[in-house]
Amino acid sequence: MIMQISADEASHIHDALTNRRRTATSDGVAADRLRSIVDRIERLEEERANLAADIKDIYAEAKSAGFDVKVLRQLIALRKKDDAEVAEMETLLDVYKRSLGM
Repeated sequence: MIMQISADEASHIHDALTNRRRTATSDGVAADRLRSIVDRIERLEEERANLAADIKDIYAEAKSAGFDVKVLRQLIALRKKDDAEVAEMETLLDVYKRSLGM
C-alpha cells in the first residue's frame, strides 16, 4: 500500500533524516562522543578478557596445589553474599537434607 504525504510532511521527514545523518556522521561532538564511548567499551572488554584469563590461571594454580576448584568457586560465591543470606541458605539446606533423610 502506497501512502501519500504532503510536500510539507515530505520536507519535514527529509530534514529530520538529514539532521540525524549529520549528527551521527559529522566530525562534530556526537561523532567524537560515540568514538569515545566505543573506544572505552572496547578497552574494558579487553581488560575483562585479560582478567578472566588471569582468574583461570589462578584456579589452575589452586588445582595443581591440591585444592578443589568446585569448592573454591562455591566459597567465592558465598563470600559475595551477606551473612544473613548465607545463614538462611544454610538453614534451608539443613531443612531440605533432613526432609530427604540425609
